[in-house]
Order: sequence, then C-alpha cells, then structure tokens
Amino acid sequence: MFKSRRPGLVRRLWRSRVVTESDGHSGKLHRHEQRSMTHTDTAPGLTGEAGDLTEGAEREDEEQPDDDRGAMCVPEHRGSRRGQESDSRTVTCCLFGEWDFRPRSSYWAARKDGAGPCQCAPRRGVLEEDLASTAHAFLKRLKERSLDALVKAVETKGGIPGECVMVPNTELRLGAHHISPYYLLCKLFRWGDLPLSARLKPLCHCQSFGAVDSAKVCCNPHHYSRLCGPESPPPPYSLSRSDEHKPLDTGTSIGSVTSGGHRSHWCSVAYWEQRTRVGRLYPAYEPSLSIFYDLPQGTGLCLHGHHRHGGSSSSSVQQIRSKIGFGIVLSRELDGVWVYNRSQHPVFVHSPTLDPPSARGLNVKRVMPGFSLKVFDYECSSWMAEHSVKPESQEGPWDPHSVRISFAKGWGPCYSRQFITSCPCWLEVLLNNHR
Repeated sequence: MFKSRRPGLVRRLWRSRVVTESDGHSGKLHRHEQRSMTHTDTAPGLTGEAGDLTEGAEREDEEQPDDDRGAMCVPEHRGSRRGQESDSRTVTCCLFGEWDFRPRSSYWAARKDGAGPCQCAPRRGVLEEDLASTAHAFLKRLKERSLDALVKAVETKGGIPGECVMVPNTELRLGAHHISPYYLLCKLFRWGDLPLSARLKPLCHCQSFGAVDSAKVCCNPHHYSRLCGPESPPPPYSLSRSDEHKPLDTGTSIGSVTSGGHRSHWCSVAYWEQRTRVGRLYPAYEPSLSIFYDLPQGTGLCLHGHHRHGGSSSSSVQQIRSKIGFGIVLSRELDGVWVYNRSQHPVFVHSPTLDPPSARGLNVKRVMPGFSLKVFDYECSSWMAEHSVKPESQEGPWDPHSVRISFAKGWGPCYSRQFITSCPCWLEVLLNNHR
C-alpha cells in the first residue's frame, strides 16, 4: 500500500500561510497575542483599498532614500503624536479588526492610552482558532492533485500560478460569518487582513473568470486579485451585498481577427528607461500578456534581456529593474484593459480614461501588489472620441489610446517627478483596438 501524501501537503500549506509578527514562523497558532507597532506605522485594515494608502506607505514601498515628498493627495490616517516621546510608544491592533465595521465597536479600535492589549484579544483568539479549524477541515477534503497545485502556487508566491483547483461553490462557516472557499484561501495565503467586503476578481486564465453562479469555483488564491479604489465599480461590476464574495463577472476572453482571417495584435508594448526606449515594440496577440523581469515559469515580454545599447544604465534604473520581479499582467477584456500587479512593489499607471473630464492634472493611479485596476475603459474612450474630449492636463500632441505604467516610481503633480520620462523603468502600451 502507498502512503497518502495528503497530510504532508496540508502541513506544508499551513506552514506557508500568511502570519503576523506575533505568530512568528513556527507554524503554530498563538492565542491572545497582538501585533505591536509604533505610531509611525499605518494600522492594517484602516486603509481600505489600494488607493487610500498614505504617503508614508509609499515611501516604505519604494524603499528609496530620495522618496517622493507629498506623493499622495489623500489625507493621512496616522494617529496624532503628542511630542517626541510618543514616537516610540507602541499600540496594539487587532488582526481581525475588519470583522466589525461599527465605528464605536471596541473590536475595531486599539486602546486610546496606547498601552496593554486591546479589548478584542479574547475575540481575536477565538477567530484565529475558527480560521485554523475551518482551513484544516477544508484542506483535508481536497484531493492530492489539488493540494499539489496549491502548494506549487503558494510556495512560489504566484510565480507558478498552477492549475485551477475546482471545488463546490458552497459557503463555509467561519465564526458567525459565511465565506466562500476562495475567500478563505486568499485570506489564509495572501492577505491576512482581507476584509469581508473585499472584491476579488478572477484572473483571465482562471476557469472562474466570467463564470457566475457556477456549481464549481476555483479556490487557487493566486488566481485572484483585489480591486483598486474605494469607489463602486461600474456595471457589470456593481455588487449587491449577497454577491460580495462571488467572482466578478468579467465576461469571456476576446481576440482580434482581421478581415482576412488572420489574428491581429491588440496592443504593442514599448519598454523605456527614463528617456530612452530599450528594445523593440512587442506585439500582444493573446488576450493576456505577462511582462516581467524574473519569473520562475511563464511566457510573455521578459525585460531581463533588454539593455541599452552603447551605454550602461544608471544605478537608479538598475535598482528599480531588480524590483520588477514577477511584473504585471495586461489583459484585454470585454469592458477594457486591465493591469494586475503580481510583483512585490507598487506600479503607477495613467491613461486618458482615468482622468476625470474636468481634471487639471494627471490622475496617476497606484496599483499595489496583488491588486488589479481597469486602466483603459472602452466605453469611456468611445464617449471621449464622440464628444472630442481632450483632458485639460494634456498639452500638445497626445495619444487617446495609450497607457503608461511605471514600476515602483510615480510621476505627475503629486510626485517629485513631473513627467514619466523621469521614471527609471516604465512601459508604454499602444492599444490597437480603436485605431
């Protein structure tokens, strides 16, 4: 008889889960422990989606000494300081603070005096135990092949996304809440602070992409992304409360076919280092295109071999190039072009459809790791063309069907770099669908 590998795979998965600082790396669950942080940190769960992060968060993400002063045009959410002596004082925050959204709930806020455990320690311990028991019960029901796929995806942090892990589309009970299987694994292996209200979008290569109310659903956590921005998504992405944990209906993949029957490219991508274009234009024929610097497994545009001719790159370019990592995924979908950030650092994007009609400055959006954003809206673009709308922020010639993406560094009126040509590593995406 052959001994089953399933118990060992479950243990490997559990050791790979997202843990807090207090949990350590022992693979064990500790009860009644809080994560400690200083007042200079931003409390997890208070920032909501990616667009609400503070300036301090950006400096931490970029990890550059020449940080962007005033880079964020949003109010900060940090706690007030009472003199220099309070800077090193620690407060405790609840790992599961997002479970209760009532403003006056004791389960949301840390103690005002900044000392000792928060009032939610017993509740947090119970929720951790519920999460552990629910996760173990769910994982033990999976077949060996499914566990293998999950281990590959989780241990490579999405570098090898693996195949879909299809399970019955039934809700799981976690404490007093009902959650979907993919929400459970996304919270366990990707975002420990994932709120119940989070909107998860299946990636275009996933079987759950465009499948709504299906009997089975994929639970591979690296087949999902979070949506940027606190605003409500336009149809068909507006969700009722009962649909919060259903995969967003993004339709089916589409391709471009010429009159002669030959498939044409839907976009061309140019890679730039500051003012210099490096390499040739790369045409994209498939509905999705991976752009990366270092990827364990995959196809697409690899920037590792793109180097300037006749000169070496600056130190800033080399530093940012090393941060590209797994890079991004561009996907052409029914409603527009989406970008998914699969790297470990933020990317900054801009397109004409991201600018409000009355905006006087570029509306550069930041996409955090693991998040997706619709960077080009087909309906908005058609409306702008029909009404001859040109953003006020654009001076001189401009391309209404282009998207610009900068790795790790932002630009525009809210940043120290006014123009994208000052960014070390960036992409120019020339869309072909309306030309």
